[in-house]
Amino acid sequence: MPCRTLIVTLTSAAALLAPALSQAQVTLKPDGQWRYLLTAGANVSSGNNRAGSLNLAAEGARQTSDDKWTWGAKADHARNAGVATTERYGLRTQYNRDIAPDWFGFGSGETLRDKLANIASRYSLASGVGRHVWREERGYFDVSAGLGYSYDRYVTATDIAGAMRDRYGRLELVLSEESSHRLTDTTSLRQKFTLYPDLRDSGKYRAVLDTGLTVAMTQTVNLSAGLSYRYDSDPGTRLKKADAMFVTGVSVRID
Repeated sequence: MPCRTLIVTLTSAAALLAPALSQAQVTLKPDGQWRYLLTAGANVSSGNNRAGSLNLAAEGARQTSDDKWTWGAKADHARNAGVATTERYGLRTQYNRDIAPDWFGFGSGETLRDKLANIASRYSLASGVGRHVWREERGYFDVSAGLGYSYDRYVTATDIAGAMRDRYGRLELVLSEESSHRLTDTTSLRQKFTLYPDLRDSGKYRAVLDTGLTVAMTQTVNLSAGLSYRYDSDPGTRLKKADAMFVTGVSVRID
């Protein structure tokens, strides 16, 4: 799939799916206080079909009038008939600092472990600049661009960039758009799409799409659902290029 086609497809998917498929989001207020959100979802079946899944997530955010620091952690595990079908664990953080009324600089870090996708560990660092296209009390829309470095270690050696490798590091462009919207007093929506073109092996790239919707039941308890989509144009031998996950759960705010 050409890079341009992928961008159009995923961005359109975000717009169409976001109202229905999403994950909770931590409260953002420019008062310098840390706020947190804890989310859990589970599903168990027995009898003819023995399956179960557990999804845990935690987020934190601190925002002032000119900067924002966020972090998030996820653990997703599922089994079907005694066989693991999902084992994914991730941790990320990002710091934004305004350098002008409409412009900001950012630095981010991320780590991922996904054994079923043959990723024993992935470490990513990035930095760049972004623009506040619009921001107000009910939400924001940001675009950003930067340079990053990602380093993968694989569970088993695989064919990456034309050679058998058990690890692979590369410089990447980091192109992103992100928005958050308070649709009603009880419903909030967010989405983020990031594209990572590989600067070491021209034509290869990764893409990540997340959408998010939170429906407040009380001041602290929310219902949530989540859709995440991951695409890798060169994932390795006998691996699919795309992974999608839909999760529903209950979230608790700590404001």
